[in-house]
Amino acid sequence: MLFNSHIFIFIFLPITLIGFYWIGGRGHHRVALSWLVATSLFFYSWWNPAYLVLFLFSILFNYAVGVNLSQMQDKNGMYKAKFILVAGIAVNLGLIGYFKYANFFVNSVNDLSNSNWHLDTIILPLAISFYTFQQVAYLVDAYRGLTREYNFLHYCLFVTFFPQLIAGPIVHHREMLPQFAQEKVYRLETVNLAVGMTIFFVGLFKKVVIADNIAEYATPVFMAADAGEQLTFLLAWTGTFAYTLQLYFDFSGYSDMAIGLARMFGIILPMNFNSPYQATNIIDFWRRWHITLSRFLRDYLYFPLGGNRQGLVRRHLNLLLTMLLGGLWHGAGWTYVVWGGLHGVYLIINHLWRGLCPWSLKYWWSTAFSRLLTLLVVMISWVFFRAETFEGALNMLSAMGNFPSTFHGILGPLETLLAYIGIRFEGGFLSWEHYKSFGWFAFWLGVVWFWPNTQQLMSRYDPVLQDHVASDQKPLLPWVRHIKWHLSIFWAVIMSVVAALTFLSLNQMSEFLYFQF
Repeated sequence: MLFNSHIFIFIFLPITLIGFYWIGGRGHHRVALSWLVATSLFFYSWWNPAYLVLFLFSILFNYAVGVNLSQMQDKNGMYKAKFILVAGIAVNLGLIGYFKYANFFVNSVNDLSNSNWHLDTIILPLAISFYTFQQVAYLVDAYRGLTREYNFLHYCLFVTFFPQLIAGPIVHHREMLPQFAQEKVYRLETVNLAVGMTIFFVGLFKKVVIADNIAEYATPVFMAADAGEQLTFLLAWTGTFAYTLQLYFDFSGYSDMAIGLARMFGIILPMNFNSPYQATNIIDFWRRWHITLSRFLRDYLYFPLGGNRQGLVRRHLNLLLTMLLGGLWHGAGWTYVVWGGLHGVYLIINHLWRGLCPWSLKYWWSTAFSRLLTLLVVMISWVFFRAETFEGALNMLSAMGNFPSTFHGILGPLETLLAYIGIRFEGGFLSWEHYKSFGWFAFWLGVVWFWPNTQQLMSRYDPVLQDHVASDQKPLLPWVRHIKWHLSIFWAVIMSVVAALTFLSLNQMSEFLYFQF
């Protein structure tokens, strides 16, 4: 079931909300939690009931392992606890390895060895990466003595809570469960409902009005590149620019919708998206993009590898390995590995640059230049992220590096330099329609850069857990800093218009891009 579907908005969500508050308001808190778990399981099984069995096995297995780990905090039990932890993580990774990477492994072996092994196509269970990582984090925290859970119902709610089940945020046990222990959660508060609905409709608008329409410019170009068609300079950049914005508004929209849905139930989730295209360097970008996944990779992979505690070379190797595995987590393909490797190299260069030549952003032009440069290298990496094949990605990059022939002879000495690094001048300009599309892209990029993000817009009402707010760079235009949503007729009218435009665009359902991961 999709957040951007009629059945979810008009049937599932109202029934779930009414049932939760009707039961909880009468003091039956455990029954209300059971209702929420049951509806969340129904929400998950809507896509494919067969994979509900796998999901339930994962919950039962990790709960049992977590309880055992929580009971072994004395010194004599630590060696046994470590063995149980390793075994638990191995089972979790084994499930992901089979369902997500078995076909990739077999195909890679066949390509390298010219063998002919065959494995039937395995359909990836929805959200397996997210709910597995969330439970692996719980097992590690239980082993470290940071959290424990002996109540099976509470643990089921921690894993299944439908707003964050499919594509995050990846929450910690200690972030969410204490909130459900509060009495006020079971009483319907109009403020929570209003704030939650506002954030939800902002996210829905981003998805169905902006992202899905921009996709029409990106998809044909990448399909042509994967098919081996020759692309022009501007066509390749149109596709890349479009996908850069599509992915932004798609994932930002999902994150907003998850946070808004949870707020309707009185629950505040951690921030997962904080204007990453406003980043002025790659380090800042990864503090803003998919924040909870970055936190997971840092705390449960980068730090255990040694982090930055074992010298400069080891630090950079740890960074590279973390990003390579992070890329592979996003998808079973070499294009994802290259994407992760590129960002690993970007991060290493960024850290080296900081050490050799600290860059000050005292002036607007230095901030603008840094932001443009960061966006450019991110866009180049998105080519590998989006392309279906390695050849398609190289085809796109090759076209992006070929300047229109109109520029030939007018760039002076710069043309010689460009030719030296492999830039060619071929292909003409595109039609007026393509220039108009670039104008729309520039408009939405201006919104991304200068308009307050959802958290800034809703800041009066604590929309996310404040302990996890990443670097919060203010918009460049001073006057927009004062735009804040509040309970008023004016904002009610504005959000009614946003909701109406969104409903008019719900003529066809499209999955969120992060569902495939």
